[in-house]
Amino acid sequence: MDTTNKFDGLANDYTAGRPGYSAELIDYLYSEHGFSEASVIADIGSGTGKFAEYLLEKGSEVFCVEPNDDMRSEAENVLGRYIKFHSVKGGAEDTTLGDGSVDIITTAQAFHWFDVKKFRQECTRIIRDNGIAALVWNVRDIDDNVNKELYAIFKKYCPDFKGFSGGIKRDDERIAEFFGGKYERVSFDAPIYYDRDKFISRCLSGSYSLKKGDNAYSEYISAVNDVFDKFSKDHIVKLGNKSVAYIGRIK
Repeated sequence: MDTTNKFDGLANDYTAGRPGYSAELIDYLYSEHGFSEASVIADIGSGTGKFAEYLLEKGSEVFCVEPNDDMRSEAENVLGRYIKFHSVKGGAEDTTLGDGSVDIITTAQAFHWFDVKKFRQECTRIIRDNGIAALVWNVRDIDDNVNKELYAIFKKYCPDFKGFSGGIKRDDERIAEFFGGKYERVSFDAPIYYDRDKFISRCLSGSYSLKKGDNAYSEYISAVNDVFDKFSKDHIVKLGNKSVAYIGRIK
């Protein structure tokens, strides 16, 4: 199933509302798993480049593979200043990259959209021997009261809502399938702080979110604003969150 168009028109909200990732996670990948300035990395489903920018900041060469034109264009605007950034129109099952062309494959907030079998086949084609793959998510703390109330709102108003992070579970069977059952899971605290505008943008950036013109959109936005008003302190809301990665070899 082609899900590319689910992110049409979301690039601005994605850039404004989506959080970054734990610096500890990035440092861990570089200190413990062979990521380096010399690495050639394919970041698949790279979106607006939120995760790729950390890799570029470390000096790695990064091919950002993204099928959605709006998201890819935003990444080009944001990341164009990095000389090792390459923008690629391609998908998880057809990256257009050459055989054995990359050392490392990453995907952040995107794996749950992929056909696991086809994605794994594509990864084994483009990655060099002994290459590393890392599947990365920002995972909300479901015991956090703000996240509990947002979950209820999304469940009530958004027919496409399947759960946070696309409904992917800890040690999901899709992850085990991708790595052949052998991987490491790491998690680092990464709480998120939003003012009202960014809080709303974060909610609107979900592929499942209602859009202007949808039925009950006004009620939906009003409910989101009510959560902000209920939990904000000094005009800021804190969301419980962790940056999580599953890391292993696939070849």
